[in-house]
Amino acid sequence: LTYEIMRPQDIGRPANKLVLGKHSGRHAFKVRLRDLGVDLDGPELDKAFKRFKDLADKKKEVYDEDLLAIVNDEMTQIPETYVLDYLHFLSGTGLIPSATVRLRREDQAFQDSGTGDGPVEAVFSAVDAITGIKGRLLDYNLRAVTQGRDAMGEVSLKVDFDGTVVVGKGSSTDVIEASARAYLNAINRLVWPQRREKPGAEKEIGP
Repeated sequence: LTYEIMRPQDIGRPANKLVLGKHSGRHAFKVRLRDLGVDLDGPELDKAFKRFKDLADKKKEVYDEDLLAIVNDEMTQIPETYVLDYLHFLSGTGLIPSATVRLRREDQAFQDSGTGDGPVEAVFSAVDAITGIKGRLLDYNLRAVTQGRDAMGEVSLKVDFDGTVVVGKGSSTDVIEASARAYLNAINRLVWPQRREKPGAEKEIGP
């Protein structure tokens, strides 16, 4: 799987241009993506549009960078064995960071909790408990896609799964959610070769 991260400047567009809002429809979303050099249709457009609507509910202002971050996030995706369905975390002074995560795999939902030195580690621990796959974080990077307090963050990380190193990416206005998406992206990349080469093999991993 190959992909190329795009920026508005790459296609001659100024950065941080406000384009769409929470009431924008699917057609307007598709047209704007086409203006940015991205032509999506069918299931790919449906998934990207859902991500946009979720983002628009959280942000007052949606920029070109936000749209391209969504597209770039989807471009790094492969068929998802595990899909993030619910995430809740608790952290604060004097508290042990904890997280509850619910993942979907096909038509089943699995939920578990975890703790850690911080909320990100707690989320990863909960994901490990659900999937039965334990990863060791080697590298973690966070960058703000747009400006402002409600900026969309993009997380890229590198994880060692028992000797197999995998890169994952994820984005959200919430750093913890972006981290969870990136970690799941890495896990899905890990199990996808088994699914492709031996259908049903991924059922040997996890609940």
